Amino acid sequence: MAFWLACPGCGRRSVEEFRFGGEVLSRPDPDAPTAEWNDYFYNRRNVQGVQREWWYHRLGCRKWLIAERDTRDNTVVSTAWPGGVSKD
Repeated sequence: MAFWLACPGCGRRSVEEFRFGGEVLSRPDPDAPTAEWNDYFYNRRNVQGVQREWWYHRLGCRKWLIAERDTRDNTVVSTAWPGGVSKD
C-alpha cells in the first residue's frame, strides 16, 4: 500500500523513496541486563493506531526523520527531524 510522507527537508514524497527504520524506542543503558537488550532488539509493540517511527529518506536528502503514522490506515499525522519541529 502506497502512502505519502512529508520530509521536513524535501517536502511531500511517496513512501517508496523511504526506508522504514522501526518504532521509536528508548535505548537501554549500556550496562542494562541482557533481557532488557533482547526486548529492545526483538520485541515490538505493534500498536493499532498512531505510533512513532524512524524513516530514512534514501532517494532524497538521505537523512533520518521521525513520523507519527496511524498503522490502521497508513495516515501520516506528522513528520519531524529527530528532536525537531513537526511538519504536517
